[in-house]
Amino acid sequence: MDDRRLRIALIGLGDIAAKAYLPVLAGDPAVEPVLVTRDPDRLAQLQAAWRIRHGYPTIEAALSGAGHLDAGFVHAATVAHPDLAHTLLAHGIPTFVDKPLALTLADSRAIVEHAREARVSLAVLFNRRHAPAYAEVASWPDLDTVVLGKHRHRLPDDPRWFVVDDFVHVVDTLRFLVGADAELVDVAARPSTDGLLGRLAIVLRSGARLGVGVMDRDSGQTVEVLEAMAPGRLRRVTDLVDVTERVDGIEQHRQPDNWASVSAQRGFVAMVDALLASVRAGEVLDAGDALATHALCEAILERAVDQLG
Repeated sequence: MDDRRLRIALIGLGDIAAKAYLPVLAGDPAVEPVLVTRDPDRLAQLQAAWRIRHGYPTIEAALSGAGHLDAGFVHAATVAHPDLAHTLLAHGIPTFVDKPLALTLADSRAIVEHAREARVSLAVLFNRRHAPAYAEVASWPDLDTVVLGKHRHRLPDDPRWFVVDDFVHVVDTLRFLVGADAELVDVAARPSTDGLLGRLAIVLRSGARLGVGVMDRDSGQTVEVLEAMAPGRLRRVTDLVDVTERVDGIEQHRQPDNWASVSAQRGFVAMVDALLASVRAGEVLDAGDALATHALCEAILERAVDQLG
């Protein structure tokens, strides 16, 4: 690819898109962002704040008005993911979709198959794989056990939304750290007082490695805590950035870099950089591993629903 600026569409401008992705894309001099949202006030606000020339109500309007798009980041509501992804893929545009690809495994599989048939890049935006504190753990050769808790304050939900739209982060992170071939050992689900899914716990195993994932959406606070263990070593990471490590009984606390952006500390910068590098290189990314995460979520959901009765 030549040295011209990449024209990247940001489709759906909710909090995550505006806070985590837009600063990265708009701050890259080699990128020309194209904003897409049906909310005209939101569109005008973000175009003015970031001095972005191209803004459109739909992806069809963007394709017509902005001309060629080099890639599209899909951050719209989950129910809109399939239509948007298929539209981008049909136009041969590398497509990067916020988790999950879709609410059902069948729809997720259809998107992956479309990308493969069209030979167009497709990726799911799992930022935790790029968060520095988590990526370092993935490099431990003697990693033994991972316990990941991701909790929310009084937000029990319908089981499918709970598992596929939120718990998917826990599942994918455990597969990343424990092993892509991790097998589901156990599932424990607890309903909330109003009959929704309140708490979910799973156990995964890959060889000698063990992964435990817990999400309590009826808990006392919103927090994410990772504990990674290896012989003589334990790392605790709170909210992806606050690291405490104990090695042979000696504790060290590593303060987050106050000068680093939240997007960098949480892995968004590294992830976006890698995706844009693939676009520049003409590399076709395959979302097969992400589809395996979605398939595992579907298996977890089935067992959770059985337990809830």
